[in-house]
Amino acid sequence: MKIYEKAPAKINLMLDVLHKRPDGFHEVEMVMTMVDLADRLEMSDLPRDTIIITSQAGYIPLDEKNLAFQAARLIKDRYDVKSGVHIHLDKKIPVAAGLAGGSSDAAAALRGLNRLWKLNIPVKELQELGAELGSDVPFCVTGGTALATGRGEKLTHVRNPLQCWVILAKPPINVSTAEVYGKFRAAEIKQHPSASGMIQAIETGNFEAVCDGLGNVLEDVTLKLHPQVGQLKDAMMKLGADGVLMSGSGPTVFGLVYKESKVARIYNGLRGFCKEVYAVRLLT
Repeated sequence: MKIYEKAPAKINLMLDVLHKRPDGFHEVEMVMTMVDLADRLEMSDLPRDTIIITSQAGYIPLDEKNLAFQAARLIKDRYDVKSGVHIHLDKKIPVAAGLAGGSSDAAAALRGLNRLWKLNIPVKELQELGAELGSDVPFCVTGGTALATGRGEKLTHVRNPLQCWVILAKPPINVSTAEVYGKFRAAEIKQHPSASGMIQAIETGNFEAVCDGLGNVLEDVTLKLHPQVGQLKDAMMKLGADGVLMSGSGPTVFGLVYKESKVARIYNGLRGFCKEVYAVRLLT
């Protein structure tokens, strides 16, 4: 038996960091949504008690460093599953890009193995398992659009009638999320993006207000460390994207585009700056 799961990328329409918590995590407020750029996982039962990860991508770990591997091991240990699994990961989402590719893979593994092994784990419980793997995993379990608070694991669903194109561009660098958060100083933020304003804009389908409300307090830190991210933002805006923002801790920059007639020009223009450019739709 084989089970297939899609693992879409996420973007942050707004990301605010409020303070550092006693447990070492940061208290965040984020509005996240998913785009139609996705990894795909094929999961099949193995008779022996082992986890095997394979992929066509030669640049990702295929052992316990892989979040899908960690998800499989967690669900096997927690529910005393003696079967093994072979997970083939068809990788399309750029790595270390601020798009939660690894987290989405882990979430897809949790969903798929729940079906493969007929465990009947409720969604809420899958999200709790996901929180043990990473802050973005609970959101990726259900996807859609959501307000995330706490360290990212507390989710409130947002009704999403918004439809538009999204241009994603990742410069040829990797950004350390730990380094960005380590250099971030919440007290230095003069203006915080509004989660409530973004949610209202999304739920009313006000595309202009969504673009106006885009904000990410981590941008200043990443742009100082990697000026090419700022250059990419400027290029995307000059090419005509309606709203532009860095996703997560970067380095991927995304542009929201309402008119399809603009998409090819922006896409082709950005290919002069970096190779990894994608034109996709919001998953509503």
